[in-house]
Amino acid sequence: MRFLAFGMLALLVSGKSVAVDEDASTISQRIGSGDPATGRETSASERCQECHGQDGNSDDGRIPSHAGQYAGYLIKQLRDFQSGARKHPVMSVIAEDLSEADMADIAAYFASQKRRQGSSAEENAAAKNLFSSGDQARAIEACVNCHGEGGKGRSADNVTYPAIGGQHKTYLSGQLVNWKLGERSNSPGGVMNKIAKALTDDEIEALSTYLSGL
Repeated sequence: MRFLAFGMLALLVSGKSVAVDEDASTISQRIGSGDPATGRETSASERCQECHGQDGNSDDGRIPSHAGQYAGYLIKQLRDFQSGARKHPVMSVIAEDLSEADMADIAAYFASQKRRQGSSAEENAAAKNLFSSGDQARAIEACVNCHGEGGKGRSADNVTYPAIGGQHKTYLSGQLVNWKLGERSNSPGGVMNKIAKALTDDEIEALSTYLSGL
């Protein structure tokens, strides 16, 4: 507890104010090398906050919340929008002129914010099982293996896996459909395309509902 308190104090003094129930090492890893204070200003001037929320919590179910997300994941997505590896009519334009420093700062700001918790995970045994155990018969990896307990995300082996717990259901289901149809294909090794293609429409609906409640 003393280490956690000291780590939190150090982050607060440095301007990296966070409100997530994690140890200092994980918080530092989540925020990355950017400056949250500068990122707050940049994300406002670049109009990120207009869609994703002033504190990174979007009020539109179609638009992802970034609060508490891993900065490394956000930076990768911005780079992918710049390169065309991921396409979106708005994000591709917004990301176009961002520098590496801009992306790191914006990502650090959103990562430092407190993400909203889901109201409660819907009791759906099939969805819960997919999240915790997957389905080896269909080569469906358990969500928890990459996205961590409670869908809080994690960073391992130079890969950052996004937090998906508490994310909007509409956004989650839309992305799974995009993965399934091949309209999005920027996950490491195409793993999300493989998993989504194996899911039925009913499973996508159930899993999205379950994840949004975490």
